[in-house]
Amino acid sequence: MKVLIIYDSVYGNTEQIAQAIATALGPHEDVEILRVSDVEPEQLTGLNLLIVGSPTQRFRPTTAIDRLLEKIPVNGLKGVKVAAFDTRLSLSDIESPVERFFVERGGYAAKPIAGRLKKSGGSLIVPPEGFIVQGMNGPLKKGELERAADWAKQIIAAQ
Repeated sequence: MKVLIIYDSVYGNTEQIAQAIATALGPHEDVEILRVSDVEPEQLTGLNLLIVGSPTQRFRPTTAIDRLLEKIPVNGLKGVKVAAFDTRLSLSDIESPVERFFVERGGYAAKPIAGRLKKSGGSLIVPPEGFIVQGMNGPLKKGELERAADWAKQIIAAQ
């Protein structure tokens, strides 16, 4: 099974989650993990599973992840199983009621990533997932790396 995990990371938190997912998925010769800036279009062909993750910035994925997703043709992921994740602040950690209101309405990065992957023909096999950071720069909340490994196990079970 050919698996590709693509991520973007600003403070290293999303990269840590991507690494935890890759480790839980199995042998490294079957799983490739790439920062979005290192992805070449030909690497998106012949995949069985594509997982994309991004930090949440302004309720969305990073610009680099958005650009990558825009380049995937409408049926470019036909027959590929897909999953999406993000790193985010917990709603309870957002002190400003105004910011909390906008997060509740605007959401986080994982859902739009999943939508774009599906629009490109991918088959979403698990719901989009968010992993919690403490503060804008992190670190990850205790237990999130373990949760990422558990999420990866759900992905394996869903295949």
